[in-house]
Amino acid sequence: MNAANGMPGSRLGVLASGRGSNLQALLDGQENGELRARVAVVISDRADAPALERARRHGVPALHLDPGSPRARLRPEAETEIVRALRAHGVDWVVLAGYFRIVGSVLLDAFADRVLNIHPSLLPAFPGLHAPRQALAYGVEVAGCTVHLVTAAVDAGPILRQEAVAVRPDDTEESLAARILEREHRILVAAVNDVVGRPFRIEGRRVRWGTAAPAGE
Repeated sequence: MNAANGMPGSRLGVLASGRGSNLQALLDGQENGELRARVAVVISDRADAPALERARRHGVPALHLDPGSPRARLRPEAETEIVRALRAHGVDWVVLAGYFRIVGSVLLDAFADRVLNIHPSLLPAFPGLHAPRQALAYGVEVAGCTVHLVTAAVDAGPILRQEAVAVRPDDTEESLAARILEREHRILVAAVNDVVGRPFRIEGRRVRWGTAAPAGE
């Protein structure tokens, strides 16, 4: 059983590997007053990630930190460097926004129950890579996206928010992914606002809102 409490004005560390459109949703929300937090630093495993340039255009520190391995899972030494950078920027919450690496115990212990991920499916359906492609191959009529807390198991943490997207008969992987991405932008901002503004506790796989853990837990 775990508990976490957020406060409005919390500082976010965003990890991103690609275009950074979910990062952009957070930056836009910050600038228009919708987001109840501030992006304090953006970190990428790729030196050429467009997400880094998006951050710089908004005056946000942008760092490339070597993942330490070509494999998907970060090496502990690389995670230690990421944690050091996040702490140096006063980060309270970590958001994985299109970060194509698997994080482990070093980061998860440093920010226990404070790491969020956005995934383009209605978890637990279609975890891992290419979720829209998986959805089309399976023949589902409804796809969607999920924001969840990150645990050691990939795409398996307690769910914070989900939103459904209808699958059209003429959908391609690209068209379905584009419509899902629009919903991702919305629920990611909403989920961040939830965690930084409302106390919660975790009971099994469920997030219980409005109840902090009893003293001593």
